[in-house]
Amino acid sequence: MTRPWKLRWSGAAAGLLNGIFGGGGGAVLLPLLQKCDVEGRRAFATSLAVILPLSALSALIYWQKTDLSLWTALPYLLGGLAGGLTGGVLMGRVSVLWLRRLFALLLLYGGVRYLL
Repeated sequence: MTRPWKLRWSGAAAGLLNGIFGGGGGAVLLPLLQKCDVEGRRAFATSLAVILPLSALSALIYWQKTDLSLWTALPYLLGGLAGGLTGGVLMGRVSVLWLRRLFALLLLYGGVRYLL
């Protein structure tokens, strides 16, 4: 059984990264959930469920402290909703092994892009 403090620290790390970078807390939360013995598909789903309120909170704070434009975000939001729906349906059809591989490739791609 995973100790509650491990889960709390994992959530704190995800929230911190999400707040600092305006997103991306799931990138750290997913591996931490798996380290806390949360089963593969459940870890992916839990990561998404946790990131939604963290992102909403971060967006509210950014909106209050910066000149966040909802009109600028709208096309990304609409595309993101369509992609989220498609991804949610596909997640149930893709093996956990391939989900992990795809996630690792996404992290590598993002890491290389940020370094260059």
